[in-house]
Amino acid sequence: MRKYYIDNIRWITIALVVIYHVIFLFNGVSPDLGVGPFTTPQYQDAIQYILYPWFMILLFLIAGMCSRYYLERHTIREFIRTRTRKLLVPSTIGILLFGWIQGYVSMTITNAFSTIPDTTPKPALFIIMDLSGTSVLWFIQMLWFFSMILALVRKKEKGRLYAFCGRTNIIAVLLLVIPVWLSGMILNTPIISVYRFGIYGFVFFLGYFLFAHEEVIDRISKYSIPLIVAAIALAIVYLVTHFGDNYAVMPTVNCIPAVAYAWAACLAILGGMKKWGDKTSPFSAFMSTRSFGLYVFHYLPLSATAYVLHKYALPALPTYLLTSVAAFAGGLLLYEIIRKIPVIRFCLLGIKKDKDNKKETAK
Repeated sequence: MRKYYIDNIRWITIALVVIYHVIFLFNGVSPDLGVGPFTTPQYQDAIQYILYPWFMILLFLIAGMCSRYYLERHTIREFIRTRTRKLLVPSTIGILLFGWIQGYVSMTITNAFSTIPDTTPKPALFIIMDLSGTSVLWFIQMLWFFSMILALVRKKEKGRLYAFCGRTNIIAVLLLVIPVWLSGMILNTPIISVYRFGIYGFVFFLGYFLFAHEEVIDRISKYSIPLIVAAIALAIVYLVTHFGDNYAVMPTVNCIPAVAYAWAACLAILGGMKKWGDKTSPFSAFMSTRSFGLYVFHYLPLSATAYVLHKYALPALPTYLLTSVAAFAGGLLLYEIIRKIPVIRFCLLGIKKDKDNKKETAK
């Protein structure tokens, strides 16, 4: 039976990722990573603090759940093959062939070309642009890595840990905030802060072993309203105590208020969507089948539009509106175009045939 609440969580979260990036490109917290803020201080930056602590944690958690559901109907060999095609190919071959386009835009925005000596060989410059074009694809790189580890674990685990986790009560689920916080302290890459292997790997496996149990989600859904209230209260605490700090790096990214808020938000969303959002509509079905494409392609039209508009010094509101339209419409349009082009669709989306992709997303 289709779990519509998971489809809805995924596409809504990805839509929020797009909105986050709209704010991020004009943020005042790390202005060197975008085109620059409109004013100082910039209170709309609070949107970043509200979204960043939990949205990628939730996406990895959902990915773990969906991995379990997939493996209930497919072999490990099929899992490895499909995950490699859908995740590894776009985040390696796709970047090598087309990453320079996003890399050029991103490096232009951050004025990175001025820091590179004129004597730099052209092939080396191309490689730098290519690597800079990784952009949002770090997520699927990590997801492929965790999926390959899962394939090894599943061969040895034989379902014993999964069965044990199904008996977990709501108190234990709440207390998991402690190991989630501890996992955020390890396996974090220097310089590139998004590669948080500890916490993202931990919640991915929590999704597989714990949250894939429907009875666990049902237990959480009974406490949806208290969890929503707790998440809102913790969000306020986090904002009050850390607004102005760089939310994306240590120690703020893994401080106790941030992790407590993130965990409460994830549980509130899982429980609330199971309770009230386990249904579909033509619009949600449309977004569900295109959320991956929106995630992969939104940042190029968004960043290019932000760079152009910044030169004209438009007020904040029309700038945000125009870049949002560029991100959503441009991302979806690029996806619709790319998925129709043989070879390129395989490199950028891991799709062999467009009809095969429609079958996979309909499952």
